[in-house]
Amino acid sequence: MSQISSFEGTIISLILLLVIWDTVWKIIALWKSARRNQLGWFIAIALINSAGILPIIYLILNKEKPGFQT
Repeated sequence: MSQISSFEGTIISLILLLVIWDTVWKIIALWKSARRNQLGWFIAIALINSAGILPIIYLILNKEKPGFQT
């Protein structure tokens, strides 16, 4: 019985960590895409749940260039 509870606690913890991970990356990417008026990226990032993968791809593809102000 305690093994089932321990397993459930582990699963809940993993899901919570994944939600936090995705939320942090999504907020950063949404902020930057909104500041740059990139509506397509903003909509895609807001609607697609990708465990943080899509926001990370956006941030890599849209790195700040030297002298570029956001």
